[in-house]
Amino acid sequence: MTDTPPAGATPGASPGDALRFAFGTLTALPVRLTRWDRPAARGGMLAAPLAGLVVGGCAGAAGALLLLLGSGPLLAAVASVALPAALTRGLHLDGLADVADGLGSAKPADAALRIMKQSDIGPFGVVTLLLVLLAQVAALAELYADGAAPGAHAAVTAALAARCSLTLACRAGVPPARPEGLGAAVAGAVPVRAALAVAALTTAAAAGTGAPFGAYGAAHTAVAALLALLAGELLLRHCVRRFGGVTGDVFGSLAETSATAALVALALG
Repeated sequence: MTDTPPAGATPGASPGDALRFAFGTLTALPVRLTRWDRPAARGGMLAAPLAGLVVGGCAGAAGALLLLLGSGPLLAAVASVALPAALTRGLHLDGLADVADGLGSAKPADAALRIMKQSDIGPFGVVTLLLVLLAQVAALAELYADGAAPGAHAAVTAALAARCSLTLACRAGVPPARPEGLGAAVAGAVPVRAALAVAALTTAAAAGTGAPFGAYGAAHTAVAALLALLAGELLLRHCVRRFGGVTGDVFGSLAETSATAALVALALG
């Protein structure tokens, strides 16, 4: 006999619902959201690394193509940084700048959240954006200098780790800082064990992408992914202490911080 949900219960999300939520909220791709509820949010944030894989694949392909067409590594690196920004409409970068302004204000949580909600960008946000983008371009330029494959691989790894950090940030026990917005929709939606399982799978997938570069390449990529997730976790904990929880801006800052950490770690190998 098939169990049926009790009257009034929200049905579980299908894989299609989960993917539409992931791509509809984390990318600018033309994906129509069909559900905006907790089951869809749970499935969507568990599928977040898949959105990262697509964004990173596009970024790596753009950089590799330019390099193969005769451009220098710097231009290829700029393309690999610009494309993810375009594919997210700059929302993650905007979140990074807003969080930098909120944290830099050193004001209580309510005041800091009001600063983050303003449409303008303050000096902390400008400086943070500049330094993060410079770090991403510099790291990718160094990797593209070794060839199209190392640079494209780094772009994919960074995007994977960036979205996996969002899965971890949506685990149970992490509260929303506001009662509305994306943060409230996804905060605490993912069971802890499921979030850790996705992190393990993402790290294994990252190692797999590094396997063509040999055993050292696989290990180096896995370490870079883990360091990226660690950087995101440290920022997450700081934001929860300062703001009382997560917001959509916090998620954007986590993604950019994790991506930057992954790129720097790969460039240092």
